[in-house]
Amino acid sequence: MNRGNGQYFERMQAKEINLKDIFDVIKRRLWIIIVITIAAILGAYFYSDNMDNTPLYQSSTRVIVGSEGESMSTLMVMIKDPIVMEQVIKELELSTSADALANQIEVEQLDESQIIKISATTIDSELAAAIANTTARAYKAQIASILDFQDVQLLSAAIENPYPINEKNQNRLLLIAAAFGLATGIGLTFLLDSLDGKVRKERELEEILGVPVLGMVSNMNKKKLAVKKSKRKKKVEIRGEAVDI
Repeated sequence: MNRGNGQYFERMQAKEINLKDIFDVIKRRLWIIIVITIAAILGAYFYSDNMDNTPLYQSSTRVIVGSEGESMSTLMVMIKDPIVMEQVIKELELSTSADALANQIEVEQLDESQIIKISATTIDSELAAAIANTTARAYKAQIASILDFQDVQLLSAAIENPYPINEKNQNRLLLIAAAFGLATGIGLTFLLDSLDGKVRKERELEEILGVPVLGMVSNMNKKKLAVKKSKRKKKVEIRGEAVDI
């Protein structure tokens, strides 16, 4: 029973020492953690302040294509073909090129099914929905004309999405930067401590030398020496005169 209690207290003492060592390391180089954290926050702030904040809106429509395998891939590629894009530009009277419009459109097959999702992204929410819907209609018409493929059905029309997909969230970015700076600062603090060969505690000296420490000599400087000398001075009277000794 006594042996078990002794081991328990030894473990608790070792745990307390380890926690104290950790706090001592952080306290000794706290300025490093603070500087790195502040630098990370400032960097994130200036980055978010100078980045392009133009809101982008996206709307999607879905079509069902009655095809599978390699032919499905071919039919999907044709959605962004210049012939389809030119028809969309003409109908909506857009002042852009076919290639530029194609870059604003994303085509995705949903879960390897026959459903294709057509998404359009622009700085105008209403225009994004119009481009997606017009692209789906133009695609259906052109593929029937070119490939004589009639098995394309519009599943759901795109509706205007009033919320930008790149909404600025500066507070979240600053929190991430603060957490990154804090973790980096703490990591650097412990790295520098591991490279530091100075002995700061009696326990460290005992572990290095393998002998117990009997006493410590305090650090003395000129100010402390001056105070000690002033305390040792005494005034005595010799023949009626005060003399410092």
